[in-house]
Amino acid sequence: MQARTLEIWVGLFVAAGFAALFLLAMQVSNLTMVGGGSSYLLKARFENIAGLKVRAPVTVAGVPVGRVTAITYDSDTYQAVVSMRIEAQYNKLPDDTSASVLTSGLVGEKYVGLEPGGDTEMLKNGSVIKLTQSSLVLENLIGKFLFSKASGGGK
Repeated sequence: MQARTLEIWVGLFVAAGFAALFLLAMQVSNLTMVGGGSSYLLKARFENIAGLKVRAPVTVAGVPVGRVTAITYDSDTYQAVVSMRIEAQYNKLPDDTSASVLTSGLVGEKYVGLEPGGDTEMLKNGSVIKLTQSSLVLENLIGKFLFSKASGGGK
């Protein structure tokens, strides 16, 4: 009887360990939601989003305020259209807010950083952010540097 009780406790301990590992994996893989309340949709157009993925965080001043919900390609303007779902509590973003594709750390994940402007009009559900800055692609920078050195710019 005592051995059976010990086996049950060990089984519960192992199950709790697996549950903790699952929650940790969800947190690390960015699959948890920012909040559970209502939200609104914003869109932004970028020339290059290199590495940005659906469910990437959207931040303002480093604070997570939403997530990327969809990434599409507009064949008329040759741009990436990023749809973002922003939590309703962050509904005071000015109309001239800018969006940038940023990198977390040296080789970290990409995310969208919003920088509020000074306009008195606020972004609403379905608004398009007009001021955008594309992702910085390291390969392009290295190529430009090497090309300038090869053409005699680095004497």
